[in-house]
Amino acid sequence: MIGPHEATAAILARARALPAERVPLAGARGRFLASALSARADDPPFDASAMDGYAVRAADVAGASAAQPVRLAVVGESRAGRGAARGVGPGEAIRIFTGAALPDGADAVVMQEDTRREGADVEILLAAHPGKHARRRGEVLRAGAPLLDAGVAIGVPELAVAASQGYAMLPVHRRPRVAILSTGDELRELGAPVEDGAIVDSNAYALAAAVREAGGVPELLPLGADTREALDALVARGLAADLLLSTGGVSVGDYDLVHAAFEAAGVEEVFWKVAIKPGKPVRFGVGPRGALAIGLPGNPVSALVTFELFARPALRAMLGDPRPHRRKLRVRLARPLAAPPTRTELYRARLDSDLAVPAHSGSSSDLTTMLGLDALLVLPAGAGELVEADALDVRGGRGAARSPLAPSDE
Repeated sequence: MIGPHEATAAILARARALPAERVPLAGARGRFLASALSARADDPPFDASAMDGYAVRAADVAGASAAQPVRLAVVGESRAGRGAARGVGPGEAIRIFTGAALPDGADAVVMQEDTRREGADVEILLAAHPGKHARRRGEVLRAGAPLLDAGVAIGVPELAVAASQGYAMLPVHRRPRVAILSTGDELRELGAPVEDGAIVDSNAYALAAAVREAGGVPELLPLGADTREALDALVARGLAADLLLSTGGVSVGDYDLVHAAFEAAGVEEVFWKVAIKPGKPVRFGVGPRGALAIGLPGNPVSALVTFELFARPALRAMLGDPRPHRRKLRVRLARPLAAPPTRTELYRARLDSDLAVPAHSGSSSDLTTMLGLDALLVLPAGAGELVEADALDVRGGRGAARSPLAPSDE
């Protein structure tokens, strides 16, 4: 049995970023760049006005003031998308609007508020230096300059920057395909009759949703009966994906046959059993063609908690996320909690500011404790009674703080 830090490190050491694919810009949000992008054009692409006003030669208006205005002849107009038909000469001005190209000969813009229009002329009431209210070509970016680094998460600002540089397609890491296998003779499909001794398979739907939230593409396999023939075939099928997630059958009972099915399919075992609560009997290995295989407990709470700890970081790493772990929080506990003597416990909690309200029950069979879940409290083995603790923020926030269960060299 290994500790949670070692288990996480072992998984991430084998969870490689998947190969790149090109996707339309509109569908790239939430993905990670597989290669760096460079600017394709100068930004701005031309000298442009930053204000509505008049394009002038700074030398012509050097001494202008409200008391001694400078009068210039207005000889044209420049607006966004349609530049002036001619340039600016001595004693001349061109009416200009925000974003419009600066006419030839002009080197400054006087805001409309600092002028007074007099028929075909304009009086300039404020001096302007060269470059005043003008955006010079390439002052933001020069063509060929670095734009976005490899590994960057594509969010709204990144989409905007890429679009501004004409990128209709982006190179991103492929989304991992995840096969989900629920095992156990007691399971029934959702909507099927449930007789005494049987239960609905909730794990498949919960894990599929968790996989989508993490950025993966889930595939639900048929229910796995507690026979070697059934499980051998389903495990082999699941290993065609990038990650196989199984639930149930990884403990030590007579019908815990997932171990044998993994071995028959050529899955090389990396570890079995982690010193955590809930979720001790987690199994991890690598298939003969490189697919990862994680055997989660069948208990629904244990399955979801161990997914958070081990499967989710693996999926994020496959997506190319350089920070695959959940954010760490330091919280006060609304009531003291006693840490187990030999295993790190992940206790469900809701957050009220920095105060954590532990779930009403620590039972790993109580799915209702997952409702409204904000964080998993990390209670280190042997820590005794705690009044504050580190926690994993499972609400989706991201920050620079390192996860308390991340490998120590992250």
